[in-house]
Amino acid sequence: MPKIICLYVNLIDWLCIKIGRLTMYMVFVMMFILVLSFVTRNIINIPLMWIIEMAQFIITGYYLLGGGYSMITGDHVRMDLVYSKLSDRNKAKMDMFTSFFLVFYLVTLLYGSISSLNYTIETKQRLFTAWAPYVWPIKTIMLIGISLMLLQSISMFFKDIAKVTDREIK
Repeated sequence: MPKIICLYVNLIDWLCIKIGRLTMYMVFVMMFILVLSFVTRNIINIPLMWIIEMAQFIITGYYLLGGGYSMITGDHVRMDLVYSKLSDRNKAKMDMFTSFFLVFYLVTLLYGSISSLNYTIETKQRLFTAWAPYVWPIKTIMLIGISLMLLQSISMFFKDIAKVTDREIK
């Protein structure tokens, strides 16, 4: 494979692995927040209004930022009726074909997330709750997560080309 493609694949894989592994620890943050919610609501009897929304933000970030990593590790959901019976080379061909649909979908999501983030920043949008947090932080994380998945999808496409053509990505 050309050196620029190898550099791209290695850089995006490295970035998604680092962010994915860092994102794994967000589960512990969410667990801490939920335990704090239990303690403040049931033991101390001082319910905090921000806790449940913060847990929702954390799990959303976890879900969105972990997408690229789950693609690298093969932990994403796949319809396996026909795919599991294919050879590695034919799996790569099938992945190359379906990559076009995935990239189209992710580009559409990226476009929507950019316009949504712009709207959120321009209007200083907040949630309609008692806590009323700003929405731009989670929308920014959404934009980053979708971008990482898009970049990783392109990286996976290059890896599939390498598999089909018997080339190496070093």
